[in-house]
Amino acid sequence: MKYILVTGGVISGIGKGIISSSIGAMLKACGLRITSIKIDPYLNIDAGTFSPYEHGEVFVLDDGGEVDLDLGNYERFLDVDLHRDNNITTGKIYQNVIEKERKGDYLGKTVQVVPHITDGIQEWVERVASQPVDKSGCIADVCIIELGGVTGDIEGMPYVEAFRQFQFKIGHENICIVHVSLIPQTGSGELKSKPTQMSVRELRGLGLAPDLIMCRGKSEIDDSLKQKISMFCMVDIKQVISVPDVESVYKVPLLLQKQGLVDYFANKLNIDFNASSRSASPTKRNFLAKWKELADRDGSPFEEVTIALVGKYIKLEDAYISVIKALKHASLACKRKLKIKYVDAEYLEEDIRNEDPVKYHEAWQTLCSCDGILVPGGFGSRGTEGKVRAAEWARKTMKPYLGICLGLQIAVIEFARNVLGWKDANSTELDPNTPHPVVVDMPEHNPGQMGGTMRLGKRKTVFKNIESPIKHLYRNKDFIEERHRHRYEVNPSFVAQFEERGMNFVGTDVDGQRMEIIELKDHPYFVAVQFHPEFLSRPLKPSPPYLGFILASIEKLQSYIARGCRLSPRSSFTDNESSSDEDSIAPFTV
Repeated sequence: MKYILVTGGVISGIGKGIISSSIGAMLKACGLRITSIKIDPYLNIDAGTFSPYEHGEVFVLDDGGEVDLDLGNYERFLDVDLHRDNNITTGKIYQNVIEKERKGDYLGKTVQVVPHITDGIQEWVERVASQPVDKSGCIADVCIIELGGVTGDIEGMPYVEAFRQFQFKIGHENICIVHVSLIPQTGSGELKSKPTQMSVRELRGLGLAPDLIMCRGKSEIDDSLKQKISMFCMVDIKQVISVPDVESVYKVPLLLQKQGLVDYFANKLNIDFNASSRSASPTKRNFLAKWKELADRDGSPFEEVTIALVGKYIKLEDAYISVIKALKHASLACKRKLKIKYVDAEYLEEDIRNEDPVKYHEAWQTLCSCDGILVPGGFGSRGTEGKVRAAEWARKTMKPYLGICLGLQIAVIEFARNVLGWKDANSTELDPNTPHPVVVDMPEHNPGQMGGTMRLGKRKTVFKNIESPIKHLYRNKDFIEERHRHRYEVNPSFVAQFEERGMNFVGTDVDGQRMEIIELKDHPYFVAVQFHPEFLSRPLKPSPPYLGFILASIEKLQSYIARGCRLSPRSSFTDNESSSDEDSIAPFTV
C-alpha cells in the first residue's frame, strides 16, 4: 500500500479536498486503484448533527455513514463507494480507545495520547485503506489521506504525531507528504511566500517533511517565487507546484499532470505504471482525455439553463454542494451552462410581504424568471411555507419541479391543501397537532437520540407497473437503490386520496408502505423523491432525476424519452450500465 498524506497550511478551506481528489483522479487514470480517507479533528462522532452553516452539507454513504462533504468530492472524482470509516474523527478514535480500556485491553497500563491514541489512528488508517471501495472488490494500490484543519491546530496534533511515527513504520518509500499552503496576494498584486515558509517550518518541527508543496492562490506563481520557496522550504524546485484558481474543478487533474506529478509519484513511491494492465498507461496519449473533455465542456459558451434553488441555507453554497454538483453534471450532459438562482424560502412567505415588500417581490421575481424549481432536503419549520408556495406555483404554471427529501414532503403538503382541500394539512414535524398529518415521523428511526437515528444509507425503491417518465429515466428498471437521510415519510393512509386526484406514487419501498417517488399527471415534470439522488451523481453519470429535471427545463425531456433515453444515437453518457472508468464523453446533441 502506498500512502499520500495531504496537509494544510496558513488557513483552512483552501482546496485540500479538491487537490486530494484530483491527485486520486490522475493516478486512477494511470491504472491504479485508489481509496481515500478524510480526517476531521473534531470531537463529534460524525457530521450528522452539524448545521449546514457549520461545515457545509452532510454527505451520506451507502452504509448510512454521515460524513464530511469532502468524501463526496472523492466519490465523484474517483467513482468509488466509500464507507463510514473512511471519515475519521477524533470522537471515533477516542471512543474506540475508551471502549478498549473498558474491556480491559490496556489492563494495568495508563491510557495516554501517546501511544494509545496515536496507535489507534495508525491502526484505523491501515484497516480502512485495505477495504475495497470499487466494483472490482480488490484492495486499492494508493490511499490518499486528507488531514483537515491547519498545521499547528491543537486538535490535529495527535494525527501529526501519528503520521510522524507512521512514516517510519511503513517506510519513507511508501508515503508522500503533500502540503497545501496559501500564497496570499497584496493589494499591489505581489505574491507573498512567507506564510508558506512559516507553515512548512512548523510542519517540519513536528516531524513531517513535505515532499510536495502545493501553492494555492488567485494567480499562478512564477519560477522566481518557486525558487524562493524551494530554498527556504528545503525542497527541489520541481516539488513546488502552482495551483491557482481555475474556472472549472475538472481542470485541476490536468493542471497537476502538466507539472510532472505523475512522474514524481512514480519515482517517490516506486510505482511502475506501465506494469498495470487495468487501464490506460500515462505513457499513452490522452490518458486524461475524459477530464479534458469535461473541463472543455464546462468552459464552453453553451446556452444557459436557469434553476431556482429554494432553500434556507442559501448564504453558504457548500450547504447544497452535492445538489449543485448533480445539477452541473446533468447540465453538462445536456450541453447547457448552469445558472443557479438562490431563493430564500422565507422571502416567499406572505408574512414578508408586509415586513419587507422589496425582498418579497425580488424573491418572487427571481423564482418566476427561472426555467425550473428545485426544493432540496432540510429540517425544521423555517421557510417551509415559502417552499410550499414555490411548489404550488410550479404545479399551477406547469414549471418543471424537482423535490428532494423534504421537497417531496412539501409537494405532498401543498397538494393536500390546494387540490384535496385540506387547508390545515401538514407534517407532524411542523405541526404535531394537524388534523391532516399527511407526513408523519418514523418512530423506529427516532428513539430520542439525534445522532445516527434517521433512515440512512442505500435502500431499495420498487417501481409500480405504470407508465412513468421517472421510470424511463431509470432505464425502465424494476427497482433502484439510492441513499436516504430522513425521519419523516408520507402517511400511507392518505395515499389513495392523493392518487385519485392525480398525484402518482410511482415508487415505494420493498414493502409498499413507504412512498419514495411521486409524479403529477399531465405535468411536464413534477417529480419528487424521498431519497437523495445527488449523492450518487457522477460527472460522467448524471443522476436520472436531475437529468430529467434539466431536460424538462430546456423542453427536451419528451424527445429524450422517445429516443430511448439517449442524448444522441452515439452517446452512452447517461447509461448507468456503462460505467467503466475508461468511458469518455461521446459528442452529442439534445
